[in-house]
Amino acid sequence: MIGWLVFFFTLFLAMLGYASYRSYRKDRTSDDFIFAGSNIGTILGFLTFSAALFSAFTFMGMPDFFRTHGVGAWVFLALSDALMVFFLIWFGYTLRKRASINGYKGVAGLMKSCYQNSFAGYLVFASAFLFLIPYVAIQIRGISIFLDAAFPDMFPYWVWSAVLVFIMLIYSEIGGLKAIVYSDAIQGVIMLTVIWIIGVTCLKLSGGLEAGLEKVSQVNPDLLTLPGPKGLFTSPFLIASAIAIVLIPVSQPQFTTRLVVMKNLKSVHRMAYAVGIFAILVILPTAFIGLYGAIQYPEASTADFLKNALLFDQAVPVAALAVVGLFAACLSTTNAQIFALGTELRSLLSGTDKFNMKVTKLSILAFSLIVLVFSTYMSNELVLLARVSFAGTSMIAPVVLGAVIFKNPPKVLLWISTIALAVFLLSLAEIVPAFISGYPLDFLMYGILFILTFTVMVRHHFTQKTTHEA
Repeated sequence: MIGWLVFFFTLFLAMLGYASYRSYRKDRTSDDFIFAGSNIGTILGFLTFSAALFSAFTFMGMPDFFRTHGVGAWVFLALSDALMVFFLIWFGYTLRKRASINGYKGVAGLMKSCYQNSFAGYLVFASAFLFLIPYVAIQIRGISIFLDAAFPDMFPYWVWSAVLVFIMLIYSEIGGLKAIVYSDAIQGVIMLTVIWIIGVTCLKLSGGLEAGLEKVSQVNPDLLTLPGPKGLFTSPFLIASAIAIVLIPVSQPQFTTRLVVMKNLKSVHRMAYAVGIFAILVILPTAFIGLYGAIQYPEASTADFLKNALLFDQAVPVAALAVVGLFAACLSTTNAQIFALGTELRSLLSGTDKFNMKVTKLSILAFSLIVLVFSTYMSNELVLLARVSFAGTSMIAPVVLGAVIFKNPPKVLLWISTIALAVFLLSLAEIVPAFISGYPLDFLMYGILFILTFTVMVRHHFTQKTTHEA
């Protein structure tokens, strides 16, 4: 096992090193460092978008989610991602059109420019910081749990986390976004390959799909129905989750920026279709692994289930490749999100290019250290924690949508998003109840936000039209 690990890790790190070397330019500007020359093609575009979207929480969290909550997990993620693909086609066009008019330094900077108000930029940055930091910590927490359980006598828990953050900082500081895009491509291919090998193996160990489903029905028949054995997958939960996931390109800057730095609109559309296909391909084998876990390890802890299903029940080379694949998945997503936070902070600065570059690099270092600390306090519910991140950032969607749709967006959207974000944070602090009249708070808030945002936008559209005609 150790020999295979050394071989695969050496190969992976060599590819990262080569990607950083290819991405480095001594005379590059901060725009080159942050936006990779805004010349990302279809293949690299869909791989970097997919790798940032499907990460350690997909590789580790979704199998456990299927095992614990049942087939509704497919509706929760796969259907929501399919809907997001259709939204990407419209949003990519609208966003790129607005960015070409106002210029693009980051989502926060674009909001500041569109609203002619610094508060709009700081609101977007605050939302990203508050919810991406915990989301990144989830990734590190997940891989650290897995590695610590798989190799309990090798390193303490915190060493795994520190090594991952250190590697991430090295190649992102050297190569910038272009190095991250290359690493995403490497990670995406590794993850898809490994998860299918493990998924097919688990399906065979279960006796095939039909026999496996029959065994699951004997162990816990509620896993094959909605809302699942723990009653999680209610209609309000699934609807609210779908909205939060569809709005990811709007509310999470690492995805928004990737839409802007694509070579052209045609590449964006092709990328959107490819992401939809990738989503189905990467989620399906996690269902096979979860099915296997429901049969063989129904009462096991998350760590015990994952180390057995992904390591000890696999052939040695596959188990070693799984470790590298998980490490790569965590590394890629973590880097994309921390780098995005640095980009957003940089978009609010007004200093010289050299000063902005220095602040960006220092901020990436600071955010990495914060994430490292946060990762020690996260729980093991990776998927549900990820959903909180998606829902939290989506509260500022009215501000972003208003900016990309209108030349002079209505400033009342700033207050709508600010109040929504504040209420959501209060619900996390248990000051505001998480359920009202039996409905999840985020489900009710999405309904209110839709009505308010739609009303404001329609009124603003006709007000502008009347003013223009006059």
